[in-house]
Amino acid sequence: MGNSFWETQFVLDPPTAPIERHGDVDLHLPAGDGRHPGVVVVHGVPGPPQAPDARDWPLYRGYGALLAERGVVVAIPRLSVAGPDDLPTVATRVADAADLLRANPRVDPDRLALWFFSGAGLLLGDWLRDPPRWLRGLAATYPLLAPLPDWPPIDSRFHPLDALTSSTSPNPGTAPSTDTTGPADAARVVGGAPTLVLTRVGRDRPEVASAIGAFTAVAERQGMPVRVVDVPNGRHGFDALDHTDESRAAVRTARDTLLGLLTAP
Repeated sequence: MGNSFWETQFVLDPPTAPIERHGDVDLHLPAGDGRHPGVVVVHGVPGPPQAPDARDWPLYRGYGALLAERGVVVAIPRLSVAGPDDLPTVATRVADAADLLRANPRVDPDRLALWFFSGAGLLLGDWLRDPPRWLRGLAATYPLLAPLPDWPPIDSRFHPLDALTSSTSPNPGTAPSTDTTGPADAARVVGGAPTLVLTRVGRDRPEVASAIGAFTAVAERQGMPVRVVDVPNGRHGFDALDHTDESRAAVRTARDTLLGLLTAP
């Protein structure tokens, strides 16, 4: 393992996938002909100022390879966030990466998902509020779902909790699935909300864990389908920091649940 988080190895060791760099977006490519489902991996923000390009971290290269191994084309955009004022620009770059992926001839443009990590969880609101028809699912791993207490005020667009009560939220009274057993939920419920695969860790920062708890409580009341993957002994960044069987199982479960949404009829 490296001395810095961005040098630390991924908890799994999938076979390396071919990578194409298209400006600020890396594509991790699966084997095989034909059209494949696609996933935009949205790395955590803001990153440490001294850190290299997150696309080159073993963690995110690992996720790219892990998904490509199962027949998914993965787009990982390079994102730069110095503070909350940068979030609108970053949100546009994520949407552009999804457009790039959909336009690729190797991708089925009607089978895409987005996977958000850490601070990038604040970007979930746009996709919950107004999900496009091609969005088959969302995933979030140890996500920040509310601004941190010491941050200045930020636009409500970047408060994912607020998005659950918007006019495009699913109908109240539809019970979500919050377990990880059995087949994946359908990609959508009445009202158009995509299923969210939420990985939460038992040793997260209290303010992050509190926001996740508030989010899942509102999701249950609103009838939004949430598939929870729990990592009771995991830390924020467990997928690089905690090389345990629990960590490896959680990453595989999150991937396989998202794949179920992407490949559902």
